[in-house]
Amino acid sequence: MWPSLITKAKEGGLDMIQTYVFWNLHEPQKSQYNFNGRADLVRFIKEIQAQGLYASLRIGPFIEGEWNYGGLPFWLHDVPGIVYRSDNEPFKVHMQNFTTTIVNMVKSENLYASQGGPIILSQIENEYQLVEPAYHEKGPPYVKWAAEMAVGLQTGVPWMMCKQNDAPDPVINTCNGMKCGESFPGPNSSKKPWLWTENWTSRYQAYGEEPYTRSPQDIAFQVALFVARNGTFVNYYMYHGGTNFGRTTSSYVTTSYYDEGPLDEYGLIRQPKWGHLKELHAAIKSCSNPILFGTQFMLSLGERQTGYIYRQKSGECAAFLVNNDDTKTVVVPFQNSSYELSPNSISILPDCKNVAFNTAKINVENNTRSITTGKKFNGSEMWEEFRDIIPTFAQTSKRSNTLLEHMNTTKDMSDYLWYTSMYRHESSNSKAVLKVDSAGHALHAFVNGVLIGSTHGSHKNTRFTLENTIPLNEGNNNISLLSVMVGLPDSGAYLESRVAGLRRVRIHDIQNSKDLTNYSWGYQVGLLGEKLQIYLEQTSSKVQWRPFTSPNPLTWYKTSFDAPAGNESLGLNLGSMGKGEAWVNGQSIGRYWVSFVTSQGSPYQTWYHVPRSFLKPTDNLLVILEEENGSPLGISLDIISTI
Repeated sequence: MWPSLITKAKEGGLDMIQTYVFWNLHEPQKSQYNFNGRADLVRFIKEIQAQGLYASLRIGPFIEGEWNYGGLPFWLHDVPGIVYRSDNEPFKVHMQNFTTTIVNMVKSENLYASQGGPIILSQIENEYQLVEPAYHEKGPPYVKWAAEMAVGLQTGVPWMMCKQNDAPDPVINTCNGMKCGESFPGPNSSKKPWLWTENWTSRYQAYGEEPYTRSPQDIAFQVALFVARNGTFVNYYMYHGGTNFGRTTSSYVTTSYYDEGPLDEYGLIRQPKWGHLKELHAAIKSCSNPILFGTQFMLSLGERQTGYIYRQKSGECAAFLVNNDDTKTVVVPFQNSSYELSPNSISILPDCKNVAFNTAKINVENNTRSITTGKKFNGSEMWEEFRDIIPTFAQTSKRSNTLLEHMNTTKDMSDYLWYTSMYRHESSNSKAVLKVDSAGHALHAFVNGVLIGSTHGSHKNTRFTLENTIPLNEGNNNISLLSVMVGLPDSGAYLESRVAGLRRVRIHDIQNSKDLTNYSWGYQVGLLGEKLQIYLEQTSSKVQWRPFTSPNPLTWYKTSFDAPAGNESLGLNLGSMGKGEAWVNGQSIGRYWVSFVTSQGSPYQTWYHVPRSFLKPTDNLLVILEEENGSPLGISLDIISTI
């Protein structure tokens, strides 16, 4: 998809493509690097170059970005004595090694502008100022070290630090947010340009938070204001967000990422956002000479109205007329003429006379997403199923006399961790209450192999409690608790010390209350189907698949299909499912969680992107892992377009 996405960005008036560099994608295991396929960073930069655009490389290598573990590879967690993002030698050694590897690889391909390449900016660290106070005396030296380390790599192009007001010279401090036109105090030196590294075109979607849409008028207003105030560079975050395939999202983040960007998740143009910004870019560029070579001065045009004027000695002039009043349309005088300004709007006058663009006036027609049902999978004979094994204490080999922390136990090799125990019930009364406190993301509780309850947290409420009445046999009972993560945390201080998974387990019956927290527990990382990789064609036969009967929890479903004709975008409609993950020809199209709904009762995401490049003409393998009781008979592969 890269060439077409870059082409559409260029057509939209962009000059540069900015990308993060994902440490855990490129170095998933220590000193084992991956730059193949979707991880081919050099190929991506060369594609940008081939289309005549510049590139900005945000190396980080901590990136946040709603990406799993903020881009840090989990193997760092096991480095003795490590404290991430601080004046800590173990972390600095590995951070420098990775940063140097990336810079040297890019240099070897002559991709920096100093070598004739497209990269004109690089970033080190990411929004560190937000967490710096938590590191006390270990924070400021780390900032200084990171800046010196980056500059010492001698790329020949500037380095920047976003949201770091005291970025050490010559590193440039930059702004992130929606309103940098208003809020950015400017660079910390007159020798540095005004850079806006993240202009949020909407917001990422997290489970438990209401959907948010940002208007093109608001985006355009802030861009025009930033440029009027001396802004040199604005990057849209995201212009195209795309899809968090596999297990790459951070905690509670949806698989679809910034679908409300100018280019949506499928790479389709979203109007009027794309077109309105294209017109804005053209208007700004028509003011280039006065902005670059003229003198700026400000002019009061009213109580809440301001003019930013750029004038050259030759007389060439450009003006940005700003109305900061969010309720009133006003008429302002400027150079013997009058100009009507809508509430919260800016008019751009490339010649100080004629209005080329007003941020509040949309001249582009809307388009809407069209979804056409393609292939239905509504016949029970189309599906086969495999019910995953619910392990008992006796079937687990890893043991502990306490509840282990989830992430440190799985090492992020799976979302799933089984906690199993044997509970002896002495009473003839068959009822008791199971109470489980968890810092995971979801929990499924089984007693003697039967699901007795499920619950989950949310993006803002990450701790939760399951409390259910359970049936118990007199004598021994198998307690099997499946803790589930939906991505690792990506932000905040001391990520290496975060905890997840079960924190306390209790059983109350008529006779007593028993705390099982410091009890004998058995553990299994992942599900059997994961371990056997039954989502791959070559290993699918390692289990006994049976004809579909009825929906069941922790069940794998598989079917095959031919690719729909044409080249339109495709989305897998999983509206009939609950929670799990889906694979097409062995490639994960991401986690789904359709049963988690908004306050309006709608799923956060129903359609899941299936890139055409994942498909063969015929006999494509679709495998679904369903944690709950969703039915595959409602699944369809639909055609996504715009009208």
